Amino acid sequence: MGKIGFDNDIYLKMQSEKIKERISAFGGKLYLEFGGKLFDDYHASRVLPGFKPDSKINMLAQLKDQAEIVIVINAADIEKNKVRSDLGITYDLDVLRLIDAFRGYGLYVGSVCLTRFAGQPSAIAYQKKLESLGMKVYRHYPIDGYPSNIPFIVSDEGYGRNEYIETTRSLVVVTAPGPGSGKMATCLSQLYHEYKRGIQAGYAKYETFPVWNLPLKHPVNLAYEAATADLNDVNMIDPFHLEAYGETTVNYNRDVEIFPVLSATFEKIMGKCPYKSPTDMGVNMAGFGIIDDEAVRQASNQEIIRRYYSVLCQKRQGNADEEQIYKLELLMKQAGITIEDRPVVSAAKVKAEATGEPAAAIELPNGQIITGKTSALLGASSAMLLNALKVLAGIEDQVQLISPAAIGPIQDLKVTYLGNKNPRLHTDEILIALSICAATDDKAKKAIEQLKNLKGSEVHSSVILSQVDMNVFRKLGINLTCEPDYQSQRLYHN
Repeated sequence: MGKIGFDNDIYLKMQSEKIKERISAFGGKLYLEFGGKLFDDYHASRVLPGFKPDSKINMLAQLKDQAEIVIVINAADIEKNKVRSDLGITYDLDVLRLIDAFRGYGLYVGSVCLTRFAGQPSAIAYQKKLESLGMKVYRHYPIDGYPSNIPFIVSDEGYGRNEYIETTRSLVVVTAPGPGSGKMATCLSQLYHEYKRGIQAGYAKYETFPVWNLPLKHPVNLAYEAATADLNDVNMIDPFHLEAYGETTVNYNRDVEIFPVLSATFEKIMGKCPYKSPTDMGVNMAGFGIIDDEAVRQASNQEIIRRYYSVLCQKRQGNADEEQIYKLELLMKQAGITIEDRPVVSAAKVKAEATGEPAAAIELPNGQIITGKTSALLGASSAMLLNALKVLAGIEDQVQLISPAAIGPIQDLKVTYLGNKNPRLHTDEILIALSICAATDDKAKKAIEQLKNLKGSEVHSSVILSQVDMNVFRKLGINLTCEPDYQSQRLYHN
């Protein structure tokens, strides 16, 4: 564990150079559709060990004098309060978060575009809110026959009806809170308006996955399919690229399916299509950053297993279907792996069977596995966390880092005053108690100081954990999986 397989510096250098080349190729202006996550791309950092979660935004920051950001949001998503599952906030709030984050990197956010605007009351209210905050807001409308009725789409009644987004920089990055927001349509609409005004501009797409110059069934690309099981994305050989160049590259079904329409749209707008394949449209250099293929393969295989467990738990919670499970099982077969290839799974199960209570296991970055069991004072995850910190700090197992006398009042507060049914301490509560003890106890202080060394560890729980515990593990940089079972038979779980 912990073996580096990706050179982040090589990647950043090549990526920024490639984008600059593409800007020059189109006469000095490029609309760059940014797929995936610009911030906190933990999937990429897990499957490409050495990839830094904020690599993309740091790369953009190198181009900040040339770049401006346009954030698009589907008006229908505002109306239905669509939520980002990883952050638990609505898309409209995430736009505000993104604006703040971009500005924190010194990047200029020029405007927000409301796509598929059809007079939704909440979208109108949202536009007023953004404008009161000093943001420019533009509206793009639904187009009948999109994306196949090209003569109508590329006309004054189609793209021409959309409001022209005024931009001032050579690189216009078009991004969004999530998929289905209308990034590509916004880019193409802008190209139509630019060419009507006699301004040369181009379009390119930046998505990290699938990695076009890795084999189709490489674990990195299989892990991408695992991550998008809910979208039913399928990696495939790009037939257009193969025909044009005799070169085998990897893309995914949606881009391959839409390419003939895109090509015809470019021809209508620009007179000819600048690309011969979906792969040509991309500017992704991630494959060139891989320096240890075996390390990347192992990391990606682990990600596939984690995604499998995630879908199992989502199914248990009513948020996924059998088809997603079947897809993950197929991907595991293609990768030649099983759940037994995740060592913490069997360790947690064995501990749970031995104690008859929920249990948890952690594999530290050095490969050592430590378990935790449920007790009257602590949940299994809290016990496991304390045990791991003891091992890392070189503290004997029998040492009590937190006195039961200190835990008692916290339990009393939870049950008597805060109305909790479960008196056992969650991971956040145990860490707060430990930090308080660290003020007067050197061993507790040594234990707290080891928290940073848990990053990259693997954890498995024999039951679905509370959102509180999941959040703590996420913040510590620990990769968590759970068995698709609840600790109790109650219908309501929070």
